[in-house]
Amino acid sequence: MALNPALDINQYEHHAWKISDGISKGAIYSIAQTPDGYLWLGTEFGLRRFDGIRSTAWTPPAGEPLPSDEIRKLLVTRDGTLWIGTFRGLASWKDGRLTQYPEFSGRIVSTLFEDRGGVVWASGRMPGAVNLCAIQKREVRCQEQDIRFGEGVSGLYEYKGDLWAGGTAGFWRWKPDPSKLYVVPGPDPFVIDFIEGDNGTLWMATSSRISQLVDGRVEPLPLPTDGQFHPYRFLRDREGGLWIATSGQGLWHLHQGRIDSFTPAEGFSGDIVLSLFEDREGNIWAGTVDGLDRFREFAVPTISQKQGLSGAGVRSGGQGRQHLARHLGWFGPAAGRAHHHLPQAKCRRTQGCGPADAAPRDLRRRAAGQ
Repeated sequence: MALNPALDINQYEHHAWKISDGISKGAIYSIAQTPDGYLWLGTEFGLRRFDGIRSTAWTPPAGEPLPSDEIRKLLVTRDGTLWIGTFRGLASWKDGRLTQYPEFSGRIVSTLFEDRGGVVWASGRMPGAVNLCAIQKREVRCQEQDIRFGEGVSGLYEYKGDLWAGGTAGFWRWKPDPSKLYVVPGPDPFVIDFIEGDNGTLWMATSSRISQLVDGRVEPLPLPTDGQFHPYRFLRDREGGLWIATSGQGLWHLHQGRIDSFTPAEGFSGDIVLSLFEDREGNIWAGTVDGLDRFREFAVPTISQKQGLSGAGVRSGGQGRQHLARHLGWFGPAAGRAHHHLPQAKCRRTQGCGPADAAPRDLRRRAAGQ
């Protein structure tokens, strides 16, 4: 059952599994679901399978180790294959067979995407070299792009039939040829992720704001953030709600002209969100540096001060949220939300890291003000 888009995050049933509860041994970088219903968790210290109650470490066939135990990206394609991007290469798992891809040997693979034609796009990087490869029927076709993508390809997305790729120098309309570069104005050109916006334009996340592509121009998207804002990943659910993972401000939710958030103060596992996923039942999952969270529909939605229930500390929607609604053609009140600012962390790695690759331990240290 999909989530009712009229509800705020705190009106959904929420459950958190913390690292201290044994859900994983480290940060959860990626989430996917195979046809058998299991969720797979790509974590800082290995690949895990989750049945909704407990997670167990996955062990590859004897003599066939994964390229690395640090799992950066998971993707389940339409044919049921589980693709596994790691810190040292790429593998896939289907029908009991593990396949390795030598084109990505020794490379960080943190970007995987399946296009409408069934082509799997993957990007790997190592010092001085970045590749973007198209994989179809086991044929791998790569282009080395050590200049155009800067330090790496951080996001891939299809918008109006074109393939878009984000990098440290901006973002590309990659296919069809010829490719074209767009630069995000200002000091923060690194494009981490894309989504089709509520207003029909292409939205892109950088480490400090959301921008949009309007008539070939990159413009800032006015969001009522009441301070600094560090978007990281997008997820559009099947009912049209937009979920935004942030680095330091928890989970944000844009829906029906309103914006609200969910943070550790309300029971969220952590305010640094690394992954988002919607399962086949319409539940929303979020992986953080400290655990795993699930949001699903209550039989009877809850109502709190965020929905206007009288009580001390109730906030109005504010002029910023009203401005956003007008800009996007939305109507209706906007819910209040909590904010926590976390400065961007430096990468612990030396292998071609960008802002999107800050290590969980560095993020925790900066959150603690160390």
